[in-house]
Amino acid sequence: MKQINTVLPSGEARARAGGGDEADPERLRGDAEGRERAQRQGARPGPDHVDAINQLFAELEFAYHNQFHKAFAREGSLALAKKYWLECLARFAPHTSLVAGRHVVTHQDFLPSVAAVVRACEQAFSLHGLPTPREAYVEACRAPEPKARQAWTHPAVYHAGRATGWFLLANEPEVQAFPVFEYHYTLLCRRVLEGEDLRIDLPPPLPESPGRPLTPEQNRERLRQLREQLKF
Repeated sequence: MKQINTVLPSGEARARAGGGDEADPERLRGDAEGRERAQRQGARPGPDHVDAINQLFAELEFAYHNQFHKAFAREGSLALAKKYWLECLARFAPHTSLVAGRHVVTHQDFLPSVAAVVRACEQAFSLHGLPTPREAYVEACRAPEPKARQAWTHPAVYHAGRATGWFLLANEPEVQAFPVFEYHYTLLCRRVLEGEDLRIDLPPPLPESPGRPLTPEQNRERLRQLREQLKF
């Protein structure tokens, strides 16, 4: 593993060297246009992606020990493979790559290819009923009031909208609102992929009948008590 860590230093080391792209919500808000342009041109791996690839390959080595060392017996092949996997998985969140890789490991007897992990990443959201960040953003922006009582595709969409702020979603342009929403939605999706069951707490329903009206004597007594409380 020494050879690979030399070729792919950890994300923390890259960040110290100034070569990483830390996931900072403030930077996401301020550089939304750059993010969209980067997505169109192809995702760029950051320090967290590098750490995820290093961890994923360590788990592959542990799970497929003999197959792993046979596949990467040639000097330098392991480092090249990690670089290639890093580029292929850069468009997914680092945690998604790890979760998908573990899913493949637990369902496959032989050392998986990068294509198998990519397919697992693509299915990770749909397996949990999660829409894509763009679909979730559109749903949150279009949802009428009361928000908590709507038929959401997934509770993560509602919670991401609430964390972002319904006023912001309704009044700010997409180039400013979407990165903020995407940041919160990604965090919530990570919790879902880790097994958390998100729920929407509904407000208590209104009583079916307002009850019997007060008599004139009861109204006068209520008024007297109110005056005493206010010292009128």
